[in-house]
Amino acid sequence: GQLHVRGDHANLQYRINGVLIPEGITGFGQNFDTRFADSVTLITGALPAQFGYRTAGIVDIKTKSGAFADGGEVGMYGGSYGTLNPSAQVFGSSGPINYYFTGNYLQNRLGIESPDGGKNPIHDASRQDHGFGYVSWLANPDTSVSLFMGTSYGLFHIPNRPGQTPSFQAQGQTVFDSTLLNEKQAEISDYAALSLQQTLGAVDYQLTGFNRYSSVRFKPDQLGDLLFNGNASGIYHNTFTYGLQGDGSYKLTPAHTLRSGFLYSGERSISKNDTFALPVDNTNGNAQLTDANGNPLDTPTRIIDNGSKWGYQTGVYLQDEWKATDRLTINYGARFDYYTAFTTDNQVSPRVNAVYALTDKTELHVGYAREFTPPPFELVSQTSVNRFIGTTLLAGSITQNDPVKVQKDHYVDVGVTHQLTQQLKLGIDGYYKDVQDLIDEGQFGTALIFTPFNYKTGTIYGVELTSSYQEGGFTAYGNFAYSVAMGRQIESAQFNFDPARLAFIATNDVHLDHDQTYTGSAGMAYSWGEGSPLDGTTLGVDSIVGSGLRNGFANTTHLPAYYQINTGVSHRFSTRWLGNMTARIDVLNVTDQKNELRDGTGIGVGAPQFAIRRAFFAGLSKQF
Repeated sequence: GQLHVRGDHANLQYRINGVLIPEGITGFGQNFDTRFADSVTLITGALPAQFGYRTAGIVDIKTKSGAFADGGEVGMYGGSYGTLNPSAQVFGSSGPINYYFTGNYLQNRLGIESPDGGKNPIHDASRQDHGFGYVSWLANPDTSVSLFMGTSYGLFHIPNRPGQTPSFQAQGQTVFDSTLLNEKQAEISDYAALSLQQTLGAVDYQLTGFNRYSSVRFKPDQLGDLLFNGNASGIYHNTFTYGLQGDGSYKLTPAHTLRSGFLYSGERSISKNDTFALPVDNTNGNAQLTDANGNPLDTPTRIIDNGSKWGYQTGVYLQDEWKATDRLTINYGARFDYYTAFTTDNQVSPRVNAVYALTDKTELHVGYAREFTPPPFELVSQTSVNRFIGTTLLAGSITQNDPVKVQKDHYVDVGVTHQLTQQLKLGIDGYYKDVQDLIDEGQFGTALIFTPFNYKTGTIYGVELTSSYQEGGFTAYGNFAYSVAMGRQIESAQFNFDPARLAFIATNDVHLDHDQTYTGSAGMAYSWGEGSPLDGTTLGVDSIVGSGLRNGFANTTHLPAYYQINTGVSHRFSTRWLGNMTARIDVLNVTDQKNELRDGTGIGVGAPQFAIRRAFFAGLSKQF
């Protein structure tokens, strides 16, 4: 699945050590392994001018480096659903060079969410590999050069639902056991970045070259897909991105710090579709699966639809962090973005944020941002719609396929944080976004490859309540969010929608498919310290609750509310022969809730999904 922050579909920017990592083709697998992260911060709200491209949130990852210790770790983790996850890490330094490397292998029988909520999904095996490496060279006290690179590979079997009845006839066949379908999807993602960081008096700067390769290959079950879907599409997409990023700061005066930078990237996307579809007869104005004599049209037509495209984007920014008083800091600036691919557009985007300390314990922040969000180039459909006229892939009357536009919006964010006690911190934050050409994504085919499209207008707003508590070895948090995300009038990739939905959405504001009105989360952990009989032990519990994602004809209803509780315990210990070790046990969905996340209906929702049922996992690792 994908992350949704403040009513947006994806639109997240991932940065590793301050370097933007271009998006890959999304699918089932995770591109990043959490083991290499030293810290992860999510930045939301009306972002300052330095952040463009993807603006719903910034996932800022600081990697482990090996700068302060030599050693490593090997471990094995596994449990329910045949999960097996060996891993290894090694880190250290030699003179001015420090390094960190990690890799892991994962296999299980729950690669994708179950489509029926069963505890043993059918045909849901997965194999995945992840690797990451970081090397840094300190040339002198003011200059460093660093290189990081990562790779991930995943092979996923698409899970089957028993008891499904074919809707079509193909090659004289009308019967097929849905549990025997054999669809697969393979995903590859590789990325690398080389950075130069330097301090020259009052000036700090970083210059980085980066690239990323990503691909998805979907292999259909040709006969089975024809019988159930009326088409069988073999799909291969890949994208290669390269670019240059520069960021710098200058301490102009004690009260003013100037920041400026740029981002340039070029991307080439290749799309190859090898499709078998059944013909339809439209002579009487209605799509028929039989000819004039009533004979079935069951001999599939093969359609080859290949394409490639280059896309480019450039952004520059300038901003000033002004400490107006001891209590007031104002960050103001602007950025200019230019994008050209399937469409060409540009915008100057002013930004301003202010933080004011009302008291020593209470802080107010307010911000405004004009935003410019290009469509995810690697996902934009390159389909030649006319090739599918007269087949089950385009049996209806909609052939319009206008290009996906750049999203532009006005974003306002206001919030207050208050340190109620030394241990307890509270916060409330409200946001409002007025959107032109709102970008959403849907799954319109069998393969889990999302297709972006635009609503002509959109409105997103909400309120978030946060709390955190820490005292000694005990930490806890609790959050609650109210969110509304609406769109009206689909204005691109229209052929993916039936005429009735297009007509309804053209005159009505509809909820986006990922719009969940209420979401809550809570968790706590306790670590026993030195002197306790349980020294080295950490116990944790976390939970999430939601009011349900949208479903129905045009997202007019929503699924039932759900909740999930997870718990885990870990213990560090030392043995005479093996040295330092860590053991852990985790239980997901402790109460074994059958949580339905999707039911296969809604705008751009391709299949039902259920969250994981109760599952047990255990691990043992050795540090050296």
